[in-house]
Amino acid sequence: MFELFIDAQSAFRFRLTAPDGTVMAVSRPFTTKTDAVAGIAAVREYAGMGLITDSCTTLSAIGHRAYNDPPAPAGSQRVPKIDFHGRARAVRRAVSGPRWAGAIHNFS
Repeated sequence: MFELFIDAQSAFRFRLTAPDGTVMAVSRPFTTKTDAVAGIAAVREYAGMGLITDSCTTLSAIGHRAYNDPPAPAGSQRVPKIDFHGRARAVRRAVSGPRWAGAIHNFS
């Protein structure tokens, strides 16, 4: 869900929230509400086809850490391992319906 709001500096912003209420992203400040709504439209358009660029350090350089290792230092957040691509495919299938309706034959 996209939530449009006015921040402390009286600028328009929007935040993207997950179904459980977790804030996933917050926009930059916009001067008008129309610009903020256009920003939402741009995120909707580009997020679906956005490519992922990995600028992280490789595991061989930092050493492999198991998911149940001690918590990370304060200030860093650990993201749980989730199959995002599988979930995205399931959502697309649910929204788009069957991929092939097929021909209806009456053989009587």
